[in-house]
Amino acid sequence: MAKILTFGVYDYFHLGHLRLFEQCRKYADYVIVAVQNGEYIKAFKPEADVLYSTEERVEMISALRIVDEVVVYNTVCPAELEKIDFDILALGEDHVGKRFDEITVWCDAHGKKVVRLKRTPGIASSQIKKELKG
Repeated sequence: MAKILTFGVYDYFHLGHLRLFEQCRKYADYVIVAVQNGEYIKAFKPEADVLYSTEERVEMISALRIVDEVVVYNTVCPAELEKIDFDILALGEDHVGKRFDEITVWCDAHGKKVVRLKRTPGIASSQIKKELKG
C-alpha cells in the first residue's frame, strides 16, 4: 500500500485543499496530511493571523473521509520527514526554493518519490483572508 504525504497550514480550509487531497489519492491508497503547528507559526511569524488552533485544524482534516491520517509538523525539513512513514511526497507547484530542493534531495536519497500537484485556480487562503478583512 503506497502512502502519500502532503503538508500545509489548512487554517482557512477551502475547496482547493479538498482538491489537493483528491489529487493525492490518485497517487496512493493512503493519504497523510501534515498540519503545521500553530505555536511554531506564531514563533516565527508573530504577525500571522491564524484563525484555528492546531488541534481544531487537525480535527477538521481528520473528519474528511479522503484523509487517512493527520500528523502535526513544525517545518518541512528532513528531520521532520524522518518521523513520518510515507512513500510519496506531494509538493505544490508553488513549493520552490532551497528548502524544497533540500527535501527533494532527501526524498531521492531515501527512496521516496516526489510529485508536483497543481493548485486550484482562483482559490488561495491568502486571498480569502484578504477578502474577509475587506
